[in-house]
Amino acid sequence: MKKILLIATGGTIASGYTEEGLAPKIAAAELLQYVEGYREFCQVEVASPFSLDSTNVCGKHWLELAALIERHYDDYDGFVICHGTDTMAFTAAALSYLVQNSPKPVVVTGAQKPIDLPITDARTNLLDSLRFASEDRAHGVNIVFGGNVIAGTRAKKERSKSYNAFSSINYPSIAMIRDGRVVFYIEDKDRLSGSVTFYHELNEGILLLKLMPGMDGMVLNRLFPYYDCVIIEAFGVGGLPEYGRTPFYPEIRRWIDAGKLVMMATQVTHEGSDMEVYQVGKAIKEEFHLMETYDMTLEATVTKVMWALGQTKEPERFRRLFYETINHDILLKEL
Repeated sequence: MKKILLIATGGTIASGYTEEGLAPKIAAAELLQYVEGYREFCQVEVASPFSLDSTNVCGKHWLELAALIERHYDDYDGFVICHGTDTMAFTAAALSYLVQNSPKPVVVTGAQKPIDLPITDARTNLLDSLRFASEDRAHGVNIVFGGNVIAGTRAKKERSKSYNAFSSINYPSIAMIRDGRVVFYIEDKDRLSGSVTFYHELNEGILLLKLMPGMDGMVLNRLFPYYDCVIIEAFGVGGLPEYGRTPFYPEIRRWIDAGKLVMMATQVTHEGSDMEVYQVGKAIKEEFHLMETYDMTLEATVTKVMWALGQTKEPERFRRLFYETINHDILLKEL
């Protein structure tokens, strides 16, 4: 029988009603009382490194979770993290970079309703997660939610209230779970090579800038002193406007000349960027040798930049790290 560590971090699944609204209050061990069926296929022990609404989860918490898994990696066959849904995709992506090449599963789950309500998705999600973490074929970091298993780097919360809150973006789901059965669509555990690797550094000096019509480069000018990298969410397949009192071109030159990183992404969820299509993208990419994120999710892009910059600020090494495929995170990429 598999031995699983349940790591409770707060979130809706463990929340209760207060005068100020929902807030985490249900203890880790208490969560298990609602899913007694897990005893048929695994043994579970619990840990609770923090208890937060996931709005308050950031890089230091991702590092704390990775360190907890590293300390106990040899003690358990798998790990299940209960987490709030709002930043769950960021946490799953971050853990995909902090815990690489793991033959043991690290599952992130949560719920849209607290586990102690009569009608809730929490009990199904938690039991499914424990079941998936007990599978011999499971490995790496995945989100289990609404009966779907999604690679940690491909998940996005697309619905704020519905039980099917998460989608797999630009990549198939890893598996589905129905009626206590796990049906795999992708089985690639045999492709793992080497041993699990843990990382301990992130650089959170990242600015995410979403373009809107009428915006010019003044925002980059004002924020220049505070960040090591800007990720620009452009329109469509990617490009920058040429209007405004402060054009983008000289501001991007300023960032690059100062050794800062400028990366292009797209606001469009599906199918990714391709700056070579239009003049507004191709010209600036060729002039500044800008990197783009292609078919990656925003969550994976942000956390991968944090991870890669935490390892190096040397441009060519950063480029190699970023474009290396990790946990299915990027299919279309520069060679």
